[in-house]
Amino acid sequence: MSNTPGNTGKLYGVGLGPGDPELMTVAAVRAIAGADVIAYHCARHGRSIARSIAAEHLHEGQIEERLMYPLTVETTDHPGGYRGALDDFYAEAAATLAAHLDAGRTVAVLAEGDPLFYGSYQHMHKRLADRYDTTVIPGVTSISAAAARLGEPLCEDKETLTIIPGTLPEDELTARIAAADSAVVMKLGRTFTTVRTALESAGRLDDARYVERAFMAGERTGRLADIDPDSVPYFSVAVLPSRIDAEPTEPAEPAGPAGASGRGEVVVVGTGPAGAQWLTPESRGALANADDLVGYTTYIDRVPVRPGQLRHGSDNKVESERAEFALDLARRGRRVAVVSGGDPGVFAMATAVLEVASQGAYADVPVRVVPGVTAANAAAAKAGAPLGHDYATISLSDRLKPWEVIAERLRTAAAADLVLALYNPGSRSRTWQVGKARELLLELRLPDTPVVLARDVGGPEESVRTIRLADLDPAVVDMRTLLIVGSSQTQAVVRADGSTVTWTPRRYPEG
Repeated sequence: MSNTPGNTGKLYGVGLGPGDPELMTVAAVRAIAGADVIAYHCARHGRSIARSIAAEHLHEGQIEERLMYPLTVETTDHPGGYRGALDDFYAEAAATLAAHLDAGRTVAVLAEGDPLFYGSYQHMHKRLADRYDTTVIPGVTSISAAAARLGEPLCEDKETLTIIPGTLPEDELTARIAAADSAVVMKLGRTFTTVRTALESAGRLDDARYVERAFMAGERTGRLADIDPDSVPYFSVAVLPSRIDAEPTEPAEPAGPAGASGRGEVVVVGTGPAGAQWLTPESRGALANADDLVGYTTYIDRVPVRPGQLRHGSDNKVESERAEFALDLARRGRRVAVVSGGDPGVFAMATAVLEVASQGAYADVPVRVVPGVTAANAAAAKAGAPLGHDYATISLSDRLKPWEVIAERLRTAAAADLVLALYNPGSRSRTWQVGKARELLLELRLPDTPVVLARDVGGPEESVRTIRLADLDPAVVDMRTLLIVGSSQTQAVVRADGSTVTWTPRRYPEG
């Protein structure tokens, strides 16, 4: 709202609700009845749904301004293209309303739904509200109307609601739908087929509901999967309602050969190095759509609890057993997400699952791997760009391979002048490997070689600092730490603010 002195009139943006005149607010009715000018947007045919909703409250003596769009599809010979044509139209429409306001008249601009929610009024508001006394009267949105007609809650408890325009590209639609708890996709019509494909790709088509012309003549609701694309108008939405009422279902006993249900699968999901901010949309979707979560308890605890989902946590030393358990669940028709920290293909669960899945008993069980941000990339980003050139990734854990193999790989990579990303450097039971690795590397690297010491990246105890190789103290290294040892070209530069940025040039010196 703005307050402008003088004898100018007042501007109202009036929300009319979804279509039924009885859903107009008392404030909307009063504003319409008291306005000197009633303005509404319309297509070239001149008819206006907004006017039809408010019709019984209009009276003689009021001036009606039809703000007629010059085009309805994205084709135009305007030199500025579709957007340029619309900008010119909005400027002209605002000038028309400004003339009435300057003459001291009260202007009510009618808006279906809510004036500031995907509505044409907002373009008038942006051009006029800073110059004239303005009040926006909210209205019931199409989202609320659709939920009411479906009779299903949109959000409960800790769920979030995502509102998505159907005009987004298909891959963007898929990503946003996959990451959503509850969602409403607006602006269907010509976008319906793309939206339906995105829902299917995100694994949410069975959940999706369809609402057309809620609280208007010709209203229709149903399962979105059953709707004929050729019958879908612009005034329709796709709804993914709340999942709170979904109850966990215990897996059935296997019936027939592996994968016979046609529904069961195992998805190995990378959750990144820490919390929710590191999850990709694909990972979010895979976790949300799973019937069962299987994994190391610490990683499963990072995943929000979802209604209808069973969680199977275990110790971090039973990878093969965990993989077999997940595959057995999938054979019973379950959608199983095996939860892995970082990237599941880097010293993590993807290998264990695929190794067991290669056995004959599980050959027909579908298995997918969904990547995640791995610890080396997360640590490198926090430090700068130490992995900017060739690098090798080595685990210092000798639980699954002999130390002699690790030592030989360290020597070979160091001799090749590769940057080294060292995973699993130490633990309560492994305390000497970091010291041995430092001794070995100092035979081939200068004492001043930069080493990134990254602990708990993305977590509450995050610490990332760059030190000299000669100063690397094994006592400060644990399983939550990742080391990045620079090459001969890696630089550690102190910036003006006192921080250190570490980077490896992309160009290697000749000779």
